[in-house]
Amino acid sequence: MTEACSTLRESLVLTEALSPEQAEILTDDALCFVASLADKFASRVPELLAAREVRQQRIDVGTLPDFLPETESIRQGDWTIRGIPSDLQDRRLEITGPVDRKMVINALNANVKVFMADFEDSFAPAWPQVVEGQRNLRDAVNGTISYTHPDTGKRYQLNDNPARLICRVRGLHLTEKHVEWQGKPIPGALFDFALYFFHNYRRLLETGSGPYFYVPKLQAYQEAAWWSDVFSFAEDEFGLSRGTIKATVLIETLPAVFEMDEILYHLRDHIVALNCGRWDYIFSYIKTLRNHPDRVLPDRQVVTMDKPFLNAYSRLLVKTCHKRGALAMGGMAAFIPSKDPAENQQVLDKIEKDKTLEANNGHDGTWIAHPGLADTAKAVFDRALGDKPNQLHISREQDAPITAADLLAPCDGERTEAGMRHNIRVAVQYIEAWISGNGCVPIYGLMEDAATAEISRASIWQWIKHQKPLSNGQVVTKALFEQYLSEEMKVLEHELGADVFARGQYQQAAALMAQLTTSDELVNFLTLPGYQYLP
Repeated sequence: MTEACSTLRESLVLTEALSPEQAEILTDDALCFVASLADKFASRVPELLAAREVRQQRIDVGTLPDFLPETESIRQGDWTIRGIPSDLQDRRLEITGPVDRKMVINALNANVKVFMADFEDSFAPAWPQVVEGQRNLRDAVNGTISYTHPDTGKRYQLNDNPARLICRVRGLHLTEKHVEWQGKPIPGALFDFALYFFHNYRRLLETGSGPYFYVPKLQAYQEAAWWSDVFSFAEDEFGLSRGTIKATVLIETLPAVFEMDEILYHLRDHIVALNCGRWDYIFSYIKTLRNHPDRVLPDRQVVTMDKPFLNAYSRLLVKTCHKRGALAMGGMAAFIPSKDPAENQQVLDKIEKDKTLEANNGHDGTWIAHPGLADTAKAVFDRALGDKPNQLHISREQDAPITAADLLAPCDGERTEAGMRHNIRVAVQYIEAWISGNGCVPIYGLMEDAATAEISRASIWQWIKHQKPLSNGQVVTKALFEQYLSEEMKVLEHELGADVFARGQYQQAAALMAQLTTSDELVNFLTLPGYQYLP
């Protein structure tokens, strides 16, 4: 460690004592790299977040999102991304999940091409799990990961040909409170990126792969440019050629859909794909257009990818990516298999329909949340791709131009009492799991993560704000929500059992749900107030 690096390292403060296992990951050299990134890039994050708020203020007072006139030359320009490595050319099916040890093994062994190991929406970033997750990924990259179940004694280990590993880091809005830089918590995104890159880039390159990342929650091309600078700095620090680090960016915010060309352009040395992060995108539609009473969404259950505004988003993403030589990844199927054969067939039929729409739109691959759905989802893309690794040949150039009006189109459908009550139960159960340290939870046949819970609570907030009526004629007010919340807590206690309910943090979750749903201003992310509950 150089003297300059040692000085930087001293400016980095860990607020927790390290166990021997944690010290394997948080070595002085690793923390020196973290400090170097923080020194160069941490101060720019608040500026990027502030720019989001300025834009949102304009939208709140009536200016609808649109394509940027000042970057038209980028959209009209004849350019492509640097290229896609051979081991990322075929991504017809990806699975995602948190970074606990058993999950990592099972996901890498699933019948998929890629496992996105998640430090973000399906993960509650309690400090022990954050560091343990990095250790699990290091062991997976080295092929040494194994797990023995403490009760059954069953042993889990990697198969001979595991899926390709991509690490999803935290969004720019999240911090890591246990690591301080100049007296402030470090951006969680930098911490996650630094540790995964530092511990794994060499082994990944030796095995013919590379350090690959998923980047979430971007809202503007300036944020993509920031990430490009981070990646380039890391490559230069370790003597790697430009473009060694590759990233897939999730288009999961409404502002970002208007800047896809610009995001690809500013990350052109490093980017390989964009992804339809559909659940967060729906949440962002609500959040971005929160002050617009003509853009209020119906029940979450009917906001499906065949709705005009979502189908336009999917098709525009495909067209934009393929024009620039990037892959266009489809969205998450959050269903989980059912033990009841009839119900399970209904799940598989929904998967078939959803993935067929994506494949027909020209997507190069798609996501699932459970290994039990892999065969069904993969078969759809196997048929669509034939002997090709992807659908980059589908240009959609004959499509009519997709306009801002298409992307912002109001969505039809009912707002129902049953839908509102369902939203309440889902959100409370998810929040309870998250503040208890579990970010990925099966609830009512779906694998819920932060994005789906965000839709549930933000929808009701918007219904209250605009005094929208339900199909039964009742107007949604704070008082009606509080009545339903109280009643649905009794339903949950009955469903879960009194003992489970009493042992959990359901009352704390309900209080947080009420705070988020009845506040005068819409809280940007439930994980921000939720983070205070995590160790």
